[in-house]
Amino acid sequence: MSTTNNIENNYDVIIVGSGAGAMTSAIFAADQGNSVLVVEKSDKYGGTSAISGGGIWIPNNDEFRALGGNDSYETALTYIKAASEGSVEESRIRAYLDNAPKMIRELQANSRVKFAVAEKYPDYYQHLEGSLPGGRSMDPELFDTTELGDEMDHQQPASGNTLLMGRMAWTARQAHKAVAKDRGWMLMIIGLMLRYKLDFKQRKKGRRDRRAGLGGSLVASLRQSLCDRNIPLWRNTEFTDFVITDDKVTGIKVLREGQELTLNARHGVVMGSGGFEQNQRLREKYLPAPSQQSWSATPKGCNTGAALEAGQKLGAATALLDWCWWAPTLNVPKETSARGLFAERAFPGAIVVDGLGKRFFNEAAPYLEFGDAMYRNHQKTGNSIPSWVVFDSHFRHEYAMGPLMPGKIMPDSRVPKTWPESVYWKADTLDGLSKLINIDAAGLAETVTKMNRYAKTGIDEEFQRGGNVFDRYYGDSSVKPNPCLAPIKKGPFYAMKINPGDIGTKGGLLTNDFAQVVRSSGDPIEGLYAIGNTSASVMGTSYPGAGATLGPAMTFGYIAANHITANRATTAK
Repeated sequence: MSTTNNIENNYDVIIVGSGAGAMTSAIFAADQGNSVLVVEKSDKYGGTSAISGGGIWIPNNDEFRALGGNDSYETALTYIKAASEGSVEESRIRAYLDNAPKMIRELQANSRVKFAVAEKYPDYYQHLEGSLPGGRSMDPELFDTTELGDEMDHQQPASGNTLLMGRMAWTARQAHKAVAKDRGWMLMIIGLMLRYKLDFKQRKKGRRDRRAGLGGSLVASLRQSLCDRNIPLWRNTEFTDFVITDDKVTGIKVLREGQELTLNARHGVVMGSGGFEQNQRLREKYLPAPSQQSWSATPKGCNTGAALEAGQKLGAATALLDWCWWAPTLNVPKETSARGLFAERAFPGAIVVDGLGKRFFNEAAPYLEFGDAMYRNHQKTGNSIPSWVVFDSHFRHEYAMGPLMPGKIMPDSRVPKTWPESVYWKADTLDGLSKLINIDAAGLAETVTKMNRYAKTGIDEEFQRGGNVFDRYYGDSSVKPNPCLAPIKKGPFYAMKINPGDIGTKGGLLTNDFAQVVRSSGDPIEGLYAIGNTSASVMGTSYPGAGATLGPAMTFGYIAANHITANRATTAK
């Protein structure tokens, strides 16, 4: 293959990846006068951000304060330090808290991106000092994709479980209202359905909603903001290595349309290309066993760890490589990525058990902690990978579980023929279900007896499910005395197999307060920056709140752009 290098391949800043963090960094770098190129390995832009909930966790944000919310820098610092338990340098946490409110303030003022504060979305660790019952997570507003035109066809499509009935865009606030059955939820659903159905012009074009929501909204609004600035985004362009000049990163090598190219970056390279969860070799090298690429909920073919390995060759330090953003997942025939179980575990009347038929954790707990609990229990018992979510016919009729919509919408007769004994298992009795999925029948019967007692009293005596405001966020407000607990007693009974999946790896290249990649000595590798899941998380081993992945990715993308511009000005002098 020939190497092409001409004047068109020279830029001030090159950004690898096209998720929310990468595109945010591109916008700020361009607005500061830099020529910018964004390169994306996949034929679709948006990466994991596009299939996510799109929320960002921004402590002390302006919107919450404008609504009368009570938060502060010091309160948030206390909370993150308690949550991360010393697994990350305090100076990086402070850099995040200093810049996150500025980032979203400036981004909303100067781009198409718009967020609303999620007042009711609680921080995940309600038992820790400094946590809040809501206000730090921010939810993207719906975005009309009309201006994007055909470019929308190149966006990573939203996951089916982020759309109402697999088709209609909605916000996280609307989804919560429906799940919790808050006042007016049915009228809201009818309104969303009518908006979709009556959009005759869009219906002629196809099934896709004109509006994007959640992660799809965030990515579409960022992509439109790139288009507004004429920032090029090259898809099908695979990063292969760094270009080094005098011990400084001065560009990257890529493979584009079968051709090797050298792309020169005068002032900096920002790696926002994700982690390594789609690389089975690296999973086996770093993550706890067992570990399967097929358990990940991230897009297939993305996030293969190229940046990690190229950085390691340069002597970059790494951290948290044995951690993921864990989430229990299940696999669905013909779907290339696993489905994460996020809200459903809090719904009343479903339990998660291991091969002994025993519960081992609070089902409504944050998904990172639940995935970690699956591994910890498996190390003790050898029986929780896979685990099983079990529920009865009443739950099946009323609630969703992964791809299974409520039976009142999707009865068993309308379920795809490949799903029975693949996505779900069904039996008339608990004993029959136990035999079908090969778990201990006596253990399951005992567990169900206990849960039925807890449902009556409203107190989970083992794991305190529904005992805090976060657990109850996705509970059913019409169920008393505990919105997360209901009896399991009416057959037929159902089970679904779940594995310790992920929404990305948590570890990566270690960075400093300016998003610069550092060596083990702490010295920065000049010209090289890393953000998002390419870098070791600023949250350490914790997940403080909804959006604690994208919030830092976008914030450190902002920090990187600012640092590159400041260095450019210093060099010019």
